[in-house]
Parts: sequence; structure tokens; C-alpha cells
Amino acid sequence: MRKPDMKRIFQFFLLISFPWIANAQGNKLLTLRECYDRAEKSSAIAGEKDSYSAIWQLKDQNLSKGWLPTLDASGTFIYNSEVVDLGSSLGSVPIPGIADAIKPMPHEQYKVALEINQVIWDGGVIKGARALEKADLMINEKQTETDLYKLRGQINTYFFNILLLDRQKQLLQNYLELIGKRISSMTSAAENGIILRSDIDVMTSEKIRLQQQLGENEIRKKSLVKILSSLTGSEIDPSSELVLPSAENLNSAELNRPELEVFDLRKEQLSASLEMISSKRMPKAYGFATLGYGNPPGNNFFRDEFAPYYILGAGVKWNIFDWNKAKNERQMISLQQGVIDSRKNDLEDNLRRLLEAKSAEIESFKTLIATDKEIVILRKRITASAESQYENGIITATDLLNEMNTEKLAEINAEIHKINLAMAQVEYLNICGEEL
Repeated sequence: MRKPDMKRIFQFFLLISFPWIANAQGNKLLTLRECYDRAEKSSAIAGEKDSYSAIWQLKDQNLSKGWLPTLDASGTFIYNSEVVDLGSSLGSVPIPGIADAIKPMPHEQYKVALEINQVIWDGGVIKGARALEKADLMINEKQTETDLYKLRGQINTYFFNILLLDRQKQLLQNYLELIGKRISSMTSAAENGIILRSDIDVMTSEKIRLQQQLGENEIRKKSLVKILSSLTGSEIDPSSELVLPSAENLNSAELNRPELEVFDLRKEQLSASLEMISSKRMPKAYGFATLGYGNPPGNNFFRDEFAPYYILGAGVKWNIFDWNKAKNERQMISLQQGVIDSRKNDLEDNLRRLLEAKSAEIESFKTLIATDKEIVILRKRITASAESQYENGIITATDLLNEMNTEKLAEINAEIHKINLAMAQVEYLNICGEEL
């Protein structure tokens, strides 16, 4: 017995399965979450976070260098019109030659110096300044997230409108196919003299109207896909299949919107400002040194020659009275914190009202969907009865077409309600600040 050729069997199965593989590869699925991610990555705003981080790092480095010593080079030339002349003052002393031995102080002074200053204790000013810059970075980053979050509303609009057009196209194509079959059967009946030619014209006009609607559907979809591609920053294939998102578990009404987090971060920034005010009122300790070369060297005015010298020292500064400036600054910050609390509460109230309205909208769609199925079943029965009545000559082709259109409208409404429910649920999550 001849053994089966396994290579040929494999080629056969590959051949019969290839259409299914090609079809699976051709159906590109696109989810709403993918659109969100693409939009956030491609938006010009997305690059701001990296810029803010780079700016903060540079500022933080500069602030950290406040603990390093400062080096300043200086040079001076001074001419004094009057100087101390000890020789003339000691001229009356009865010691021979003493007045001639003491030279008068020079009128000119030359100095070149390197001055070094080192902070020993700054009362926490540098630490406070770094905390303020860090808070500013977090606010800017969160504000960027807020601006990116607003893109979701636009994406939702176009994504769900494309879904509606896809469902409408599918139903119109099914209806067009049904009308085509009806015209074929009516053509045969007209040739046998069973029905009038005008009945075929009624159906043919409906077929043309459906083709017009499909053409309009295609044009509108291309336009919406182009806009969605622009928002997401990536070319979306018009043949891609958009996945209807499933948003469940909407019982939680917690608000996690990035706008609310911005308010919290601003309050933290103000708290850091309060600490900064206290730091400025603390005493400051510092050390200093001067390395110089001059004539006279340092404060040795009796030495009329160029020579090196140095000065070492330390000091303390404390502004013991600032005319209530710090107190006024604290009051201003307190008022700013009150404004932030008020605006945050106002935003939360508005969001909760939106959630209540959206929740009612969701329940309304659920109620409609519960009855849509029953309406579609009833309309199919009515259409089937109308077809029987038409075949028996009880009603006209126009009457039959009216019933068919009513059934089609019921099916389209059912799909619209499903998509609108999904959109309302997604919008509910967006209002809360929750992810899909």
C-alpha cells in the first residue's frame, strides 16, 4: 500500500486555510484605548513633560550649588588726598633722626584680590527653594496630563461616530441585498403578468436611494477617519474594525480627574512657600577669605611696597525685624489656599452633576435597549405579514416598502442605542477620571 505524501497533505491544508488566515490578518482591530495612547504619544503637548523635567534638573543643580563657595576677582586703585604723616607729628620729639626714619603713608593704594565666600548655614533657604521648584515641576507635569486628558472627549466623538457609520453601513448593505432579491422575484412575476411594472419601479427607486445613502456613508466615514488619524498622529486604515468598548462597574463615583490633582499640588506648593518664608527669617552664618596682592598689602599702611596678603573671617546675619513682611506673606498664602479650596469644591460639584446626568442617560439607553429587541421582532412579523398581503394583492408595493423601511429603522435605532450606551459609559468613566 502506497504511503500518503505528507508534503502534499500539508500543502492542501495550507491552501484551504489560507483564505481564513488572510482574512484574519486583513481585519485590523482598533480599540478606543489604543486611540487614547496614540494621541497622548503623538501630541505636541506630550513632549512638554520631558522639557519641564529638564528645566527642573537645571534649576535644581543651580540651587544645589548655593552650598559651594563663591569666587570673585576684584581690582582697585585709590588715591587719597590726605594721609597720616607720622614724621611731621613726631618732629618735636627730641630723638635725632626719628622724623626722617618714618616715611609718610602713600597717597596711592593698589589691590588685586580673590574673594571667597562660603555659606555655613542658610536657615533652610536652599532646601526650601528646591522644594518649591520640585512642586512647580509636579504641577506642570500634571497640567500637561490634564491637557492630554481633554483629547479623549474629541476622540470619543469621532470614534463612536465611525462606529455608528459602520453599523449603519452593515444594515444598509443587508437591506440593499434584500431589496435586490425582492426586485429579482418581482421581475419574474412582472414578466408573467402577475404584478405591475410600477411595483418594480417602487423597489428600484428604493435601491437607488440605498446606494446614495451608502455613498454618503462612505464619504462621511473617510472624513471622520481622517480627523481621527490626525488626532492620534497615526494613519488609520478605513477598513479597520473599531471595537465597541465595554465599560462596566460604573458604581464608583470617586473623582480622580487630573484637574483635581493640580489643585492639590498647588496647595502643596503654597505649603512649601510657607516654609520658605520661615527659612528666610532664620539667621545666616557664612565664612569668607580674601587672597590679595597690593600696595600697601592689606591694612599695613606703613609698608609702601607690593606684597601678598590674606584676610580670614566669619559672620552672622539675622534680620530681626522685617516690618511684618513675613506676616503679610503668610496671610496672602492663606487667602490663596482658600481660593484653591473653593475652586476645587466648585469643580467637584460640577463633575458630580455631570455624573448624575450621565448616569440618567445610561439608564435611559438601557431601558431603550431592553425594548428594542422586542420592537425589532414585532417589526419583522409585520413585514412578513405585509409580504404575504402583497403577494395576495391586498396591499401595494409602496405599502410593503413602508413596512420594510420601518423594520430597517427599528434595527438601526437598536444599534444606535447600543453604541450610545457604550459612549455614555465611556464618558462616565472619563468624568470620574477612571481608565477603561
